[in-house]
Amino acid sequence: MRCSVLMVAALLATSFAGSKKSDQKPTITNQAGNEKVDIFATPLLDPAEIRQALGADLPPGVIAVQVKVVPKGEEPLSVSHDDFTLLSHKDGQRSGAFEPSQIAGSATMVVRQTIEGGGYGTQTQRPIWGGIPGAGGRPTMAGPPSGVASGSTQGQEKAEASVHTGDQKDANPLLKLLTEKMLPDKESIQPLSGLLYFPIEGKQKIKDLELIYKGPAGKLFIEFR
Repeated sequence: MRCSVLMVAALLATSFAGSKKSDQKPTITNQAGNEKVDIFATPLLDPAEIRQALGADLPPGVIAVQVKVVPKGEEPLSVSHDDFTLLSHKDGQRSGAFEPSQIAGSATMVVRQTIEGGGYGTQTQRPIWGGIPGAGGRPTMAGPPSGVASGSTQGQEKAEASVHTGDQKDANPLLKLLTEKMLPDKESIQPLSGLLYFPIEGKQKIKDLELIYKGPAGKLFIEFR
C-alpha cells in the first residue's frame, strides 16, 4: 500500500512538472555568420522576458533584442549600435537602434516615418512624442500622421528618431539600466553581449522580425522563424 502511494505521488509530480514546462513560451535565438563574425540574436517581446533581461519595463513602441557578437578574426572588430537595423516584415517598418537617452533621458523624441521607394519620394512627418519615461509619463502621439501625397506608389517605411534633450536632473533611473545592459559600442577581439533597443510601432510577432547587420565584418541577415 505504501509503495502504491509513493508511485502515485511520483506520477503526479512528473505530470505537474511536464505541464509547467509546456506552458513556458519558447525563446527563439537565431544566428548568422561569415569568416569574420558570428552574431546571435534573440528578440524579447514578452514583458516578463524584458524585465528579466533589463530589470525594468520598456515603454510601448520599443523592442529589445538580445545580441551577442563573436569576432572570428585575429584583429579587433569594431562594433557599433549603428551596425544594426530591425525590420518588420509585417508592415515594412525599419529602424536603427535607439540610444538609452532617447528612451529614458530627459528628452522629447520626434519620430519621422519616411517612405522609401515611393513614386514621388514623399515622406510622412509624425508628430512629437511627449512624456518620454523620465519626463514623468508614457509616450503619447499628438495626432495622426500627415502628408503622404496622393497618387504616390507604396514604398518601404523607415522610422527615424531625433531627440531634444532637456535638463539631466529629470533623467529616469531607467536610463542607467538601459546603458548598463546595452551592447557595448567599441572595438574588441572578445565576444560582446548586450541589448539593443529599436522603435517599432504596433503589435509585432517574432516571426515577422529580421535583424540586419551591416558593419566592418560585412552584411548579415537574421530571421526569427
